[in-house]
Amino acid sequence: MNERRSGRPTGVLFDIDETLVDLRTAMGNTLREISAKDLAHFTEEDWAAYQHLYAADPQGYYDRYLAGELSFTRQRLLRVAYAQQSHGLPAFDGDAEEAWNAAHDQTLPRHFQAFDDVVPVLDLLDAHGIPYGAVSNNVHDYQRAKLDAAGLQRIQILVGIDAVDAAKPDPAIFLEGVRLLGTDPARTLYVGDNPVVDGRGALDAGLQALWVDRSGNVELRAAHSGLVVASTLAAVPAVVGHH
Repeated sequence: MNERRSGRPTGVLFDIDETLVDLRTAMGNTLREISAKDLAHFTEEDWAAYQHLYAADPQGYYDRYLAGELSFTRQRLLRVAYAQQSHGLPAFDGDAEEAWNAAHDQTLPRHFQAFDDVVPVLDLLDAHGIPYGAVSNNVHDYQRAKLDAAGLQRIQILVGIDAVDAAKPDPAIFLEGVRLLGTDPARTLYVGDNPVVDGRGALDAGLQALWVDRSGNVELRAAHSGLVVASTLAAVPAVVGHH
């Protein structure tokens, strides 16, 4: 049975990465651009596997960053090191790490793009006077720059992990977003791509939740059948009562 709080939402909060901004594609394009010379021997299959390993982060380095165990730069370097190792490539030395990270920092923002379904939904929310914002598991300034680079300057309310020293699924970070919207948690919709951190986390914080699963993964959906799920953000208008 799908769970939904009673009452139409009067405000909407969004996750950013893989919900508003196509981060996987941006990261993949960045890896390819900055490493094309060194990895000129890669086939298309090699690139796909290399990009997937980096984005999927199977070793959980980003989670260790959120837990305060690693710096943001170090988790990134560990992720690329794992992808390198998995393809039989030598690890970067200190100078190579520094050069790779500098190139990554310079290149990634040029590849940030919003998904095609974002602007129409924000247009509708604006037209009906429904406030919205973003709550993200990264620091405010980095995500502010990301939204701006992706053409989403209109999203003014933004809560990062440095706002309340907490990361999703901690209720505190969701509730800070609600506070800034000026809405009631039970009448606030949280929209995100992660069924556990976003979907269940929002519900546990007292919000409504819409899980956007762009992959259409049948097994994943079955494992989280208690959540309201949609394939795109186009489902948001129906949830807030404006088609």
